[in-house]
Amino acid sequence: MSNHSTHDHSEASPPEAQSEETVYCCRICQLEADGGRRATADSSEHTGHGRPSESAPESEQTDEHAHHEHETASGHSHAKREHGHIEEGEHDHDTHDHGGHGHEGGHEDHKAHTDHSGHEQMFRRRFWVSLVLSIPVIFFSEFIQGVFGYTAPTFPGSVWITPVLSVIVFAYGGLPFLSMARTELQNREPGMMMLISLAITVAFVYSIASLFLEGTTPFFWELVTLIDIMLLGHWMEMRSVRQASGALDELAKLMPDTAERVTESGDTEEVPVTELSEDDVVLVRPGASVPADGEVAEGESSVDESMITGESRPVDKEPGSEVVAGTVNQDGSLRVRVTKTGDETTLAGIMRLVDEAQKSKSRTQLLADRAAGWLFYIALGVAAITAVAWVVAVGFNIGVLERVVTVLVIACPHALGLAVPLVVAINTSTAAQNGMLIRDRIAMEEARNLDTVMFDKTGTLTKGEQGVVGIQTAGEWDEERAFEIAAGVEGDSEHMIARAIRTAAEERGVQRASVSNFENLRGLGVRAVVDGDTVHLGGPNLIEKLGIDRSDEIVSFADEAGSNAQTVIYLIRDESEVVAAFALADVIREESRRAIEALHGMGIEVAMLTGDSEDVARAVSEELGIDQYFAEVLPEEKDTKVEQLQSEGKLVAMVGDGVNDAPALTRADVGIAIGSGTDVAIESGDIILVDNNPLDVVRLVRLSKASYRKMQENLVWATGYNVVALPLAAGILAPIGILLSPAIGAVFMSLSTIIVAINARRLRGVDLSA
Repeated sequence: MSNHSTHDHSEASPPEAQSEETVYCCRICQLEADGGRRATADSSEHTGHGRPSESAPESEQTDEHAHHEHETASGHSHAKREHGHIEEGEHDHDTHDHGGHGHEGGHEDHKAHTDHSGHEQMFRRRFWVSLVLSIPVIFFSEFIQGVFGYTAPTFPGSVWITPVLSVIVFAYGGLPFLSMARTELQNREPGMMMLISLAITVAFVYSIASLFLEGTTPFFWELVTLIDIMLLGHWMEMRSVRQASGALDELAKLMPDTAERVTESGDTEEVPVTELSEDDVVLVRPGASVPADGEVAEGESSVDESMITGESRPVDKEPGSEVVAGTVNQDGSLRVRVTKTGDETTLAGIMRLVDEAQKSKSRTQLLADRAAGWLFYIALGVAAITAVAWVVAVGFNIGVLERVVTVLVIACPHALGLAVPLVVAINTSTAAQNGMLIRDRIAMEEARNLDTVMFDKTGTLTKGEQGVVGIQTAGEWDEERAFEIAAGVEGDSEHMIARAIRTAAEERGVQRASVSNFENLRGLGVRAVVDGDTVHLGGPNLIEKLGIDRSDEIVSFADEAGSNAQTVIYLIRDESEVVAAFALADVIREESRRAIEALHGMGIEVAMLTGDSEDVARAVSEELGIDQYFAEVLPEEKDTKVEQLQSEGKLVAMVGDGVNDAPALTRADVGIAIGSGTDVAIESGDIILVDNNPLDVVRLVRLSKASYRKMQENLVWATGYNVVALPLAAGILAPIGILLSPAIGAVFMSLSTIIVAINARRLRGVDLSA
């Protein structure tokens, strides 16, 4: 569920409490932020005691990941601490300043808009370098030579190839794990990093010691393969968790940079939008965006407000009408008196909602992390018991030390380290092949538990464009002739209704009639001459203006269309006779019905949000069999509707494609954006549907369920291996002659990894058909 906790940033707050409330994008960022916060607290605690800070130089020398200094109530901005040893470009976090549209006050949240490609690039680079260096180590290993029956060539210095390259792999490839393990240790929250670091450190120290101690066997090849596998697993994990947060930037792009301000002389001057003030009058030309919230002072036009209100039809504007910043003027010029600017505009309010909703996502730990935490304590416990038992049984010798080392090395979860990342990586690629782009792996995992899917209507369940859904002719006129004349009259107009009529005519194979003397009648419709007859095309206002009576069949058709919240356009001949009527509505997608039926079959309720009227919402809801709908909903209300369902204990997914959906997308437990929608919706979503196909939501839930099953199976196998291997490594069956050697243990670890990998690959064959 979304977490709306208020964050306390006082120094008195215990780090543990802050960690529970803070939101993190990935495990690395969590460790970095926690480590940085603790280092800051420690530094403050010792200030004035004459003790030099030990943490700062240590961090600069050993911490592979840059800590983020977050805003505090005193006004410090997001910054990036540079660590001298980090390779250029290896860990580069970008932060974005959104001015007044959020980040107000202090945040200790790790929610700066972060580019995680640095994490991915770092693990990728270190994996490939370590793998290349590991090949000679494995090739010259005595155990590998014995298993495969070959003898490596010898030459002066060849004996040092394995230890020297192993040291390099440990220092270069193992450093990220050691760095993050230090933070886990500081946090007193042992997990995967400490478990990995424990194994590679013990293997490294013992292997170096074995060079000088007789009767010992080095673990060099086990050491490098362990590091390689862990780097590979984390590289794949970082690929799947890379998450951009550009929603605020995309919202800001809706606002024009400049505006045409009307001067006292009646001329216009181009000024930056930031210079506008209340009561200024601006000229908004056809096709231009409204620069600020305001009221129409002069002119008539229609304005596309779909990105703000969700209304699928352009809204007619006349003097006295309100307009919203970021909306697009259609075919007429407007002079707008500014009433709100900057942070007070509706669009700025949406931006604040998006920012707030992004912060409200709760942190979820992967099962592998929790398993690794327990396994860390189990490994230490088994190692201690092993040491005591063998010393009591045979006394202290090199063999006892080898037993303890074997336990600690085998405890490192090759398979556990890959159990989740492998499934996530395959899940991501499988989803992409099926038109689903995953930006947040946690949301993908949560999708399996959804009990409510909330769809935006316009552009999601519907096509987001007007279409002709019915026609009624009068007298001797037939449908073909009506479409021929209507399409001809609307032939050059880019109005949404005109496009709908032309499209319907084309679908029926009807050729447009030739027209002349075309004239646009502001607020009424259009007029033209066809074959010597004057033809009008317009809505009810045109009928009223001309004072024309309609036939009974036309009246009945219009009444039925009105009850279904459809728009009716009339074709009039010679200003005296209504010869045809067209019913237009936002066209429902064919896939929507099947998707809702499939979701119902999975026990998932379906809700719908729309900025359209109650009549429109009810008609669409009844036609599709939707369980619950919310009509005439403004952007901030969409956000609260999601929160309302969450407060009822429901896990909610939001599916939308518009700017007005962005707050709801980020507030939902799973935000699903339509890929062909606006950029801001895409940037706000956890999962992107490439096609405008509601059925992909069904595929998403099925893939999430299948992926989670694979994760569970892999975790059971990986932990099960350790449950069996640790006692054998400790020598529990030594009395009957069964003792697991380090080399054989390493082979079993590799076999466990292979089994996990094969099981994960089976995910590619899962049936996602809807």
